Amino acid sequence: MAAGDWAAVRNIYQEGIATENATVETQAPAWEHWDGVHRRDCRLVARDNGNTVVGWAALTPVSSREAYNGVAEVSVYVAEHARGNGIGKLLLSSLVEESEAAGIWTLQAMIFVENEASITLHSACGFRSVGTRERIGCLHGKWRDTLLMERRSGVIGA
Repeated sequence: MAAGDWAAVRNIYQEGIATENATVETQAPAWEHWDGVHRRDCRLVARDNGNTVVGWAALTPVSSREAYNGVAEVSVYVAEHARGNGIGKLLLSSLVEESEAAGIWTLQAMIFVENEASITLHSACGFRSVGTRERIGCLHGKWRDTLLMERRSGVIGA
């Protein structure tokens, strides 16, 4: 992912936000904010045959403490018109490889319990359920539960 991809990435993120099943965010941030909170080395886009961005994946550090440098939270978003075609699995599998190359030993994902497609995707890529976080976020006045999933590397920190 390059800075020039931001408009497409932001649009796809906004599509995910609109589902009200991907995040408690209500609007995609400005590039400067997004760029500042995500790791710079584990950012991917998927493109279709016309070279249009149809999905993205990135990692956010879970803590600024040195002991947690190898732990990151996963974000994976696919354009609405491209969902169901394996792009999410391609992105997440590639992100796992990139994360291990970057020294990440634990990936985590917080997924709304109703988001069965995302839970299935993460399970297929080696994530396991750690537990449910009840009433962890509020979206439009409704408290939401998330399933915390994680993937432990078999090669980093093993």
